[in-house]
Amino acid sequence: MLSLIALAAAAQALTCTPIAVDGDTLRCGRERIRLLAIDAPEMPGHCRRGRRCVTGDPFASRDSLAAALRPPFTIRRVGFDHYGRSLAVVSGARGDLSCWQLRARRVRYRGDWDNLHLVGDQCR
Repeated sequence: MLSLIALAAAAQALTCTPIAVDGDTLRCGRERIRLLAIDAPEMPGHCRRGRRCVTGDPFASRDSLAAALRPPFTIRRVGFDHYGRSLAVVSGARGDLSCWQLRARRVRYRGDWDNLHLVGDQCR
């Protein structure tokens, strides 16, 4: 039997229309969802000094993710990052969104962020 938390999460996943914030982050209502195991170029002003950020066009990366947002969606949450975002594998009508971004070459795969091997195994 599903817990109330699992039921609430499932209901939110079904009723939410995700919006691409950048190339690896979605907003689903008030929840921020970080796609597992990928790193996208930072939007202007977000790559803080001393940080190694992915090169590339952040707007093209965001637009690529937005183009993949076709229902129905499934959101498999696996934890939280240090910014409080849900870490998740998200799939839509076009398949796994992390894989979509990797195939489009808009992000970089981060095996060290894929400790469950959910993305690496899925995208092969």
